[in-house]
Amino acid sequence: MGKGKRKKKKTHQDPTEAEINKIPHSFVMHRGNVGKYVLQLEMDLRHVMEPYTASNLKVNKKNVVKDFVHVAGPLGVTHLMMLSKTEIGTYLRFCRIPRGPTLTFKIQEYSLVRDVISLLKKPKTFGSQFKKPPLLVLNGFSTDSLSMKLMTTMFQNLFPSINIQKVHLSEIRRCVLLNYNSDTKVIDFRHYNIQAAPIGISRGVKKLIQTKLPNMAQLSDISDYVLRGGCGYGSESEGEEPADSRVTLPQNVPGRGNVKAQQSAIRLTELGPRMSLQLVKIEEGLCSGEVLFHEFVKKTPEEIREMKRHREEVRKLKEQRKKQQQENIKRKEKEKALNKVRSIEGQKKKQKLEEGDDNSDDVAMETGDIKDNDDADWYRQEVGEEPDPELFPKVHKKSRQEDVATIPGKKRKHSEIVDTSKTIKISSKQTEHRKYKQDRKVKKSVKVTPVKKGVKKGNNVKVKRKSKK
Repeated sequence: MGKGKRKKKKTHQDPTEAEINKIPHSFVMHRGNVGKYVLQLEMDLRHVMEPYTASNLKVNKKNVVKDFVHVAGPLGVTHLMMLSKTEIGTYLRFCRIPRGPTLTFKIQEYSLVRDVISLLKKPKTFGSQFKKPPLLVLNGFSTDSLSMKLMTTMFQNLFPSINIQKVHLSEIRRCVLLNYNSDTKVIDFRHYNIQAAPIGISRGVKKLIQTKLPNMAQLSDISDYVLRGGCGYGSESEGEEPADSRVTLPQNVPGRGNVKAQQSAIRLTELGPRMSLQLVKIEEGLCSGEVLFHEFVKKTPEEIREMKRHREEVRKLKEQRKKQQQENIKRKEKEKALNKVRSIEGQKKKQKLEEGDDNSDDVAMETGDIKDNDDADWYRQEVGEEPDPELFPKVHKKSRQEDVATIPGKKRKHSEIVDTSKTIKISSKQTEHRKYKQDRKVKKSVKVTPVKKGVKKGNNVKVKRKSKK
């Protein structure tokens, strides 16, 4: 019998929906025109924040920050990272959704992922390392001042927390390092790949462990390969690893030779991007509100009190306008409902009256006038008020338009209804007036030529004068 196919079993459990909701999620985007290099930096930062970020987020010019805040609630997004560019420099803002605070950093220097990879001899770029969130390492941060406390809290909450009792070392494949320099007040941002390598064995044995079987056609025994250090190429060892990088593994780690309770060396390979950040400003709200810290601008206590007073006035005025708008909306909805009820009642009364008395809407053939209905009189007797024109539109007679023919200088239209007796008289006057005008024009146009002597009227006979002898 043939052997059955071995099925691979999961060594770890996927996080549940409740656990995923507790994990911080982020949006990385830009505001305004930033240029192609800052756009590439935005894509690199999205790779750093994977997998709990929107990798294919599309930002249009018409979008504002409020649009992303409204969408962030249902999606469970907790942080915004916004890149912007001005004439002075490039800035990166970290915002906590939905109520702040907002930390604004100036990017003094930055390098893209492609620039970092081009400098490496053996880059470590493979897709599986981005399936798990990175490990955050903070160096040089303290809790002495308010700005340092807010920075530390913001960076810690940006990435998911780690439970030391339940963590699997195989899931930690990347590392984000933030190093604060207290002298220059600059934060160095670095992104590394983590790899474990076994130590304490020769190069030949390490190659046997980590790679496929080498070509040993020139050797007679396996011992020659081990003793010569891998077919005689290279030195016996690859150099001593520093003591700080040596650790005893508490668990099995991906990679050949990385076994539990054995010593391995931790190697970091930079993935990029690099950034040098300087804190500029801290705001209380989401890109607005009271300025809690500013690196370059300092306010006196009086100016701070004046700004708070002005901000409170603006807030009260905004609340008052909002309250007034809500009252106007309710009033308009009430009026709309009342008008709807009135129109329905009017339509019902109209139907009843049409069914009860069909002769009330007949048109007199002789005069062309509409007979008055008793609806308006009945409404006045029962209600005691004048009816609205919308309820009984047929009661109010339309004022007959003035006859166009009676207005001098205007022609009568065929569609207008005019009394025949008046039209006949007016037409006769007009015809006489027109005839009189035509006669005058004819008389003016006719020119009387003088008749010469010797020429009779109606004859074209020319008389020659007799020449004198």
